[in-house]
Amino acid sequence: MTPVLNLRSMFVPMITQWATYATLTVIASGDLVPSKIFSSLVLFGNLRGQIQGLSQCYNDMITAKVSLNRIDALLRDAELLDKFASTSTLNPNSQLDDDQRIGFQNCSFTWSSRTNPSMRIPASSESSTPSSSSSSRSFTLKISDEILFKPGKLNLITGPTGCGKTSILLALLGEMHLMPQSDTRDHAWFNLPRDGGVAYAAQESWVLNATIKDNILFGTPFDEGRYAKVIEQCALKRDLELFEAGDETEVGERGLTLSGGQKARLTLARAVYSPAQILLLDDIFAALDVHTSTFIARECFGGDLLRGRTVILITHNVPLVLPMANLLLTMSLDGLIVTEEIDTELTIQAASAADSSADDYKPDEGKEATGALSDGKLILAEEIVKGKVGWDAFKLLLQGLGGNHVVLFMVMWIGLMCVYELMVLTQVWFLGYWGSQYINPNAHPATTWYYLGIYGGLLVISLFLAGLHRYYYLLGMMRASESIHAKLVRSILSSTLRWLDETPTGRILARFTQDIRSIDGSLPTLLSYFMYQLVAIAARFATILVFTPAFLGPAFVVTLTGLYLGNLYLKAQLSTKREMSNALSPMLAHFSASIDGLVSIRAYGAQATFREESIKRINYYVRINRPSFNLNRWIGIRMDFLGALFTTSLAGYLVYGPPISVSDTGFLLSVASSFTVFIYLIVRASNDLQVESNSLERIQGYLDIDHEPPSSEAGKPPASWPTSGDLRVDNLSARYSKSGPLVLHNLTFYIQSGQRVGVVGRTGSGKSSLTLSLLRCIVTEGEVFYDGLPTSKINLDALRSNITIIPQAPELLSGTLRQNLDPFGQEDDATLNDALRSAGLYALQEEGTQAKLTLDTEISGGGSNLSVGQRQILALARAILRRSKLLILDEATSAIDYKTDSIIQTTLRTQLDPDVTVLTVAHRLQTIMDSDKIMVLDAGKLVEFDSPANLLNNPQSMLRAMVESSQDSALLWKLAGVHDSSGNDAAH
Repeated sequence: MTPVLNLRSMFVPMITQWATYATLTVIASGDLVPSKIFSSLVLFGNLRGQIQGLSQCYNDMITAKVSLNRIDALLRDAELLDKFASTSTLNPNSQLDDDQRIGFQNCSFTWSSRTNPSMRIPASSESSTPSSSSSSRSFTLKISDEILFKPGKLNLITGPTGCGKTSILLALLGEMHLMPQSDTRDHAWFNLPRDGGVAYAAQESWVLNATIKDNILFGTPFDEGRYAKVIEQCALKRDLELFEAGDETEVGERGLTLSGGQKARLTLARAVYSPAQILLLDDIFAALDVHTSTFIARECFGGDLLRGRTVILITHNVPLVLPMANLLLTMSLDGLIVTEEIDTELTIQAASAADSSADDYKPDEGKEATGALSDGKLILAEEIVKGKVGWDAFKLLLQGLGGNHVVLFMVMWIGLMCVYELMVLTQVWFLGYWGSQYINPNAHPATTWYYLGIYGGLLVISLFLAGLHRYYYLLGMMRASESIHAKLVRSILSSTLRWLDETPTGRILARFTQDIRSIDGSLPTLLSYFMYQLVAIAARFATILVFTPAFLGPAFVVTLTGLYLGNLYLKAQLSTKREMSNALSPMLAHFSASIDGLVSIRAYGAQATFREESIKRINYYVRINRPSFNLNRWIGIRMDFLGALFTTSLAGYLVYGPPISVSDTGFLLSVASSFTVFIYLIVRASNDLQVESNSLERIQGYLDIDHEPPSSEAGKPPASWPTSGDLRVDNLSARYSKSGPLVLHNLTFYIQSGQRVGVVGRTGSGKSSLTLSLLRCIVTEGEVFYDGLPTSKINLDALRSNITIIPQAPELLSGTLRQNLDPFGQEDDATLNDALRSAGLYALQEEGTQAKLTLDTEISGGGSNLSVGQRQILALARAILRRSKLLILDEATSAIDYKTDSIIQTTLRTQLDPDVTVLTVAHRLQTIMDSDKIMVLDAGKLVEFDSPANLLNNPQSMLRAMVESSQDSALLWKLAGVHDSSGNDAAH
């Protein structure tokens, strides 16, 4: 669009100029004398500048209109929470005599105020970030009668996956829309008193990109004694001892330096440390091993810090905390909610028994070290390059413009530019020659149309050359944009896991938004503009030298002075631009983190703090922008003065120096008046090019990052590989970076094809590191043989495409459920439905009264309109469809209720091919106790690897200690095929 507008801004003045001269000489029969010609050239030059400015304004207005329309659509479509809406459907406390009651009566809650509360439609959302569009989050939580939570006590909520447990907490927090039932409207209310403060720990742990200490304090004043108690009771003491920087360790973006269990305990510690009298905790035990869960249940929930505070806890592990609870709320998929008060005397007796069974436990947990620096900083400060932009950055752009023929492109491009500039100067000279014919008695006899025709021909040739030059360069611009963007995408996608850990998402987004936008538009345009100014000033310098050789000295001095001032300006402006670029990433990162943790921020009442921090970062970014405008004025004033001095000097020389023709005098003054203008323009163009090239420099920096090994012909496995799930590991050690500490130490084991192996260990013992090592996502030593081939010799794409892993927090894409299961459209609907059935989704939905999830159900980005458990079920169905010989489940059922988990485990035993090896990482011992073998890790070392029965028969076994400390130990012994805890009789 910009090249077209620039061409139009050239065409209009040219036609106007020709028509004006034609009117004067033909219609008005006037004389086109030099005085009229060169004064008119100044006016037409101004007209050309104004039209170019108008064209740019028009382009900017279109861009602004598009942006404003998008902002307007966002603001209009965004549905406000009831407490922020100008009109509310109901005053939730209007029916209350006691405003300190916590609970509901006769209410329905929806994600959209437009939803009919009488319709209970698809699945609940247990996501901690209810930010999806209302159309995609249509679950309705319906509460009949009255639900009251016990103040100052522990209240439990349990139920199957997708029944709406998290929705209970979010409804209390006001994150859902209250839709009172029409027949009981006068008796409907819900209430959560805020005067004593509220704390919230989401199911998907939300942590700030800050230190562990800052995450716990969360703006609360530091109390050393209380802080120490929180660290102890939330089982974080051992973790902090293992971190070199202790609680000053930065957790990274989204807590990437911490394991899932460590993040869960960190969010719990934040809630416990806060002065809030009401704590809403969402399934915090899901990511914790049995030892840590038992310790926290006894020390934290039974400790003094929670005594007298109202705690509402969602959990599937009810037996663990039931002895300390006073109320149990059980939900079902058909909408039935049952509340049950718990006898205090029985609670005390059970609590004593639980304490005695766990007295010998100490939270001795190994941390999966991810290589944080010794000062605790993982996220490295973004480097600010000093000096001018390097040649490598410009070479990247030139290679993009020219493709495979860079030299040919440059010759053609600059050649067309030189010819065009020669035609422009020829036009000015010819006008002077034409004007001299009116005052020269020996003039060549010719008609006015002869001169008009020649001048018109010169204009047409100039316009044609300008169009050809712009079209040729536009093709190069498009080629460069595509090429550089593709290189950046490939670089990021092939980067190492460690680099991704150290680099905040905001920085990567800045490259793909601000910097790529510069590559797509302003940078190539500025390069063309700079080159044109360079050619133009060289042509004018040569013209002055030819016609007035004596004035070479002053012209040279003026040029050097202009370049000196321009160099000073360039250094200051380039530093300012780099600061501006680096100030953008923290602003975007903070905004992204605020959106991710919006529910937690509102629950803690920390909106003002985050708003102030956001405004602070925006102000810093805007403040850095101001010097840029001031520098533009600084150079502009000095160049204007320099130009006026040069033009005046040349005029004096032409008047009092050697005689020269009138036409040549006018021509030289016209050239001289633009000479210093072009000096100013080339300085500005050079500066703008250097400034915008900072984006090129930043992208070049992301092309030179650490990458995973590229694919090669030698790394291609046989077409039939793998034929089995046979897995052998020899002396496997791993670390997250080449200089980082080992997180796995000399692991050696063998798993036969088709075996189901459970992997257990305390939080941070190296379980997830093992899965990453098998996929070669981190630096490894030793060897892994998959179906007989060493994985270190296989291309990464081939290796990873033949291994399926289901992470604890699976990712879903925006689209239909069918597209998420089968993104490439390779399976029919019958196969997809069989996979969903095998994963347990349909069995789960049979009990519910809500509309079911189908293949055509819309899934919002990240799966935020589904519960975490439902997302895990869909991820399992996707894994079943892939039919890999090695399936890794990394806490894949941690957010699923025990009944559904049992269905899934049965599916894994019966529906998968017999040669599929299943590696299951789990904290729930029920999930893995019927495995063929169990692997126990501790501090990155393999301490046990045998069948469950053999391990339980060993009194010194760590697995046996875990089982005996579990609340459901009898069931675990039974699942392992051992008849009694003494281990005397095992079923083999």
